[in-house]
Amino acid sequence: MPEAGGYVAVLVIGVHFPDAGSLKGKRKELSSLKAQLHTRLGLAVAETGHQDLWQRSTLTASLVSGDLPTLTTAVERVERWLEERLPQGVSVERIVVSVEDLRG
Repeated sequence: MPEAGGYVAVLVIGVHFPDAGSLKGKRKELSSLKAQLHTRLGLAVAETGHQDLWQRSTLTASLVSGDLPTLTTAVERVERWLEERLPQGVSVERIVVSVEDLRG
Protein backbone atom coordinates (compact mmCIF):
# COMPACT_ATOMS: atom_id res chain seq x y z
CA MET A 1 0.00 0.00 0.00
CA PRO A 2 1.56 3.37 -0.98
CA GLU A 3 2.15 5.91 1.76
CA ALA A 4 -0.12 8.94 1.77
CA GLY A 5 1.58 12.24 1.05
CA GLY A 6 0.62 15.83 1.03
CA TYR A 7 1.59 19.14 2.53
CA VAL A 8 0.80 21.02 5.71
CA ALA A 9 0.87 24.79 6.19
CA VAL A 10 1.06 26.17 9.72
CA LEU A 11 0.29 29.87 10.08
CA VAL A 12 1.31 31.76 13.21
CA ILE A 13 -0.93 34.81 13.17
CA GLY A 14 -0.27 37.84 15.34
CA VAL A 15 -3.35 40.01 15.76
CA HIS A 16 -3.83 43.50 17.21
CA PHE A 17 -7.30 44.61 18.35
CA PRO A 18 -6.90 48.39 18.94
CA ASP A 19 -10.55 48.92 19.89
CA ALA A 20 -10.69 46.18 22.54
CA GLY A 21 -10.96 47.79 25.97
CA SER A 22 -11.17 44.58 27.95
CA LEU A 23 -10.55 40.86 27.70
CA LYS A 24 -14.28 40.42 27.10
CA GLY A 25 -14.13 42.78 24.12
CA LYS A 26 -11.10 41.01 22.71
CA ARG A 27 -12.74 37.60 23.15
CA LYS A 28 -15.78 38.75 21.17
CA GLU A 29 -13.64 39.91 18.24
CA LEU A 30 -11.38 36.87 18.48
CA SER A 31 -14.27 34.43 18.54
CA SER A 32 -15.69 35.94 15.35
CA LEU A 33 -12.28 35.89 13.65
CA LYS A 34 -11.63 32.24 14.56
CA ALA A 35 -15.09 31.18 13.38
CA GLN A 36 -14.65 32.90 10.04
CA LEU A 37 -11.18 31.43 9.50
CA HIS A 38 -12.66 28.01 10.13
CA THR A 39 -15.96 28.23 8.24
CA ARG A 40 -14.99 30.51 5.33
CA LEU A 41 -11.42 29.45 4.74
CA GLY A 42 -11.26 25.91 6.13
CA LEU A 43 -8.54 26.39 8.73
CA ALA A 44 -8.14 24.56 12.00
CA VAL A 45 -7.35 27.41 14.41
CA ALA A 46 -6.58 27.97 18.10
CA GLU A 47 -5.46 30.87 20.27
CA THR A 48 -1.93 30.02 21.36
CA GLY A 49 -0.54 33.21 22.86
CA HIS A 50 -1.27 36.47 24.66
CA GLN A 51 -4.48 35.15 26.21
CA ASP A 52 -4.12 37.61 29.11
CA LEU A 53 -3.65 40.78 27.01
CA TRP A 54 -6.56 42.99 25.98
CA GLN A 55 -5.44 44.02 22.51
CA ARG A 56 -3.13 41.25 21.27
CA SER A 57 -3.47 37.62 20.41
CA THR A 58 -1.50 34.91 18.69
CA LEU A 59 -3.36 32.28 16.71
CA THR A 60 -1.94 29.13 15.23
CA ALA A 61 -3.80 27.74 12.24
CA SER A 62 -3.29 24.95 9.76
CA LEU A 63 -4.26 23.92 6.25
CA VAL A 64 -3.50 20.71 4.39
CA SER A 65 -3.49 19.77 0.71
CA GLY A 66 -2.40 16.94 -1.51
CA ASP A 67 -0.25 19.25 -3.63
CA LEU A 68 1.94 22.25 -2.97
CA PRO A 69 0.50 24.69 -5.57
CA THR A 70 -3.03 24.25 -4.21
CA LEU A 71 -1.80 24.76 -0.66
CA THR A 72 0.20 27.85 -1.61
CA THR A 73 -2.86 29.39 -3.29
CA ALA A 74 -5.01 28.68 -0.23
CA VAL A 75 -2.44 30.19 2.15
CA GLU A 76 -2.14 33.32 0.01
CA ARG A 77 -5.94 33.67 0.05
CA VAL A 78 -5.92 33.45 3.86
CA GLU A 79 -3.15 36.06 4.13
CA ARG A 80 -5.02 38.49 1.83
CA TRP A 81 -8.26 37.94 3.75
CA LEU A 82 -6.53 38.66 7.08
CA GLU A 83 -4.87 41.82 5.75
CA GLU A 84 -8.23 43.09 4.43
CA ARG A 85 -10.11 42.21 7.61
CA LEU A 86 -7.43 43.50 10.02
CA PRO A 87 -5.67 46.45 8.37
CA GLN A 88 -4.82 47.87 11.81
CA GLY A 89 -2.47 45.05 12.63
CA VAL A 90 -1.84 41.49 11.58
CA SER A 91 1.30 39.49 10.94
CA VAL A 92 1.52 36.03 9.46
CA GLU A 93 4.40 33.60 9.68
CA ARG A 94 4.04 30.76 7.18
CA ILE A 95 5.59 27.32 7.73
CA VAL A 96 5.04 24.74 4.99
CA VAL A 97 6.25 21.17 5.21
CA SER A 98 5.58 17.93 3.38
CA VAL A 99 4.08 14.99 5.21
CA GLU A 100 7.14 13.03 4.10
CA ASP A 101 9.38 15.52 5.94
CA LEU A 102 7.22 15.22 9.06
CA ARG A 103 7.76 11.48 9.03
CA GLY A 104 11.52 12.16 9.18
